[in-house]
Amino acid sequence: EDPSSSSSTQNSVAPELPGFYYDPEKNRYFRLLPGHNNHNPLTKDSIQHKVMECKRLRLLEEQEKQNQKTTRAGLNSSVLFQKRQLGLLSSTSYCRLVHELKVNCMQRRKIEIHSPDSSVAGTNNFKIIVADVACERIFTVNDVEHGGCKYGIINLSGLGKESLTVEMYDNLYFTNRKVNSVCWASLTHPDSHLCLMGIAETPGCASLLPASLFSSTNPGDRPGMLCSFKISTAWSCAWCLNPQAGNCFSTVLVTNVVTGHRQTFGTNSDVLAQQFATQTPVLYNGCRSGEIFSIDVRQRNRKGQSWKATRLFHGSAVTSVHLMEAEHYLMAADMAGKIKLWDLRTAKCVKQYKGHHNEYALLPLHVNEEEGLLIAVGQDCYTRIWSLQDAHLLRTIPSPHPSSKDAIPSVVFSSRLGGGRGVPGLLMAVKQDLYHFSYN
Repeated sequence: EDPSSSSSTQNSVAPELPGFYYDPEKNRYFRLLPGHNNHNPLTKDSIQHKVMECKRLRLLEEQEKQNQKTTRAGLNSSVLFQKRQLGLLSSTSYCRLVHELKVNCMQRRKIEIHSPDSSVAGTNNFKIIVADVACERIFTVNDVEHGGCKYGIINLSGLGKESLTVEMYDNLYFTNRKVNSVCWASLTHPDSHLCLMGIAETPGCASLLPASLFSSTNPGDRPGMLCSFKISTAWSCAWCLNPQAGNCFSTVLVTNVVTGHRQTFGTNSDVLAQQFATQTPVLYNGCRSGEIFSIDVRQRNRKGQSWKATRLFHGSAVTSVHLMEAEHYLMAADMAGKIKLWDLRTAKCVKQYKGHHNEYALLPLHVNEEEGLLIAVGQDCYTRIWSLQDAHLLRTIPSPHPSSKDAIPSVVFSSRLGGGRGVPGLLMAVKQDLYHFSYN
């Protein structure tokens, strides 16, 4: 049973009565009290939260005792090796199933966060973590108590040691914006800058910051923002790595940060998710209306919708898009909790990954094609891992903290955390803590 799903015991034992709650343990009905009643209120929200918390604690206990079972019958290392030796499994299938086995064996360990400034580490809640391409650094967005966000960079080189420690470098200069979207940008060298899409007030504010801001110890040596402007109805950002449209990033307004040239493509709905293709200068957009469309950024703006190329449709607002490596398939998630794999050549959905939970949050997808895994964190604070090949749900990881709207984990998964010789695994940032799920 999915730990995030509501209990089916109530419906199977007794019928639901308006204004009453059936307790299966006590085998009786209790009247629901108004939510504003502060004297021992019994409401649907409190009941649901209690049931969810009990399931979370039970699942945590099972995983800490290493009672986590594989979701495929008969999947263990000895059986896989034997089948491989007998020629019953191809190399590709063997590697994929080994990765599935490792995912089910991951154990949680807390990471110690150190900082040159003792006031930085562990003082604010993590909101977003995004790794660079080499997975050597992680850019963090932390909520601060007085409003806005604080930015920082975590160096992952310490993850290769026996004791898990990381160094966090903070920049106190940019603290006045709520951030919706972050991506690394390669302007002067790989992952040299950061694109941020935040909301100061209205309209939104887009910024391009050099990553060296967080490594300079002398405040006088800190470079300023390379690009900063306000744009209405912007929710996401993406950097283009294709040389035909190099040095460009998009916030619906496609901007060349070297020449300053800007091009606007009108949309009928807010764009909540974006990604550039690398083989062609094409930008994929996921909209609040549920539409996904692509545009060739080389063409001039036209009136109407004639510049839209590939068009796909979800039944709810699209919150994340991920273009697969061969660029024939696109993964997308929406606010109805649907995750779909689209074939861009036929414009048809070829797979659905079930179990994800979302109602209104902007939640990203994490695709690791090398390991054959899809990872997503739901609004219920559970991290789920699927097999890319057959959409099988491999594992559901509960949050170490009680579920709440302000405690949704942010994760990074890689086979080389800390660089080329780094350690594989899953990083989870929740509240003020950072955890490593060892993948070995």
